[in-house]
Amino acid sequence: MKAVIDGAEVSVDFPDKVYLGTFGRQAGYEVRVEPDEAVLRLRREGEDWREAAVHLHYYLLAGIVEELAAGLEANEPLDEAHRQPLQSAARALAHSLRKNR
Repeated sequence: MKAVIDGAEVSVDFPDKVYLGTFGRQAGYEVRVEPDEAVLRLRREGEDWREAAVHLHYYLLAGIVEELAAGLEANEPLDEAHRQPLQSAARALAHSLRKNR
């Protein structure tokens, strides 16, 4: 698992209850690539342990990335500290997609 550098919050809302989990710097994550989906797993160890897994099929993941791009374009520019890692990750994704044709 890689260390969570920033943080994540996962919530699952039902009509009569809400499950909420936070994953900060003490947590880890992994991404597994499958033929029809990518799986993001967040894990927090220790006494207050928790784990969340999100299975994203590629059409949905593509839609999320498109919405992220549109949202970033419609808002104020990100600061350099956040923009640079996103640009680097986007380049790596684009490179991998070109390579795997």
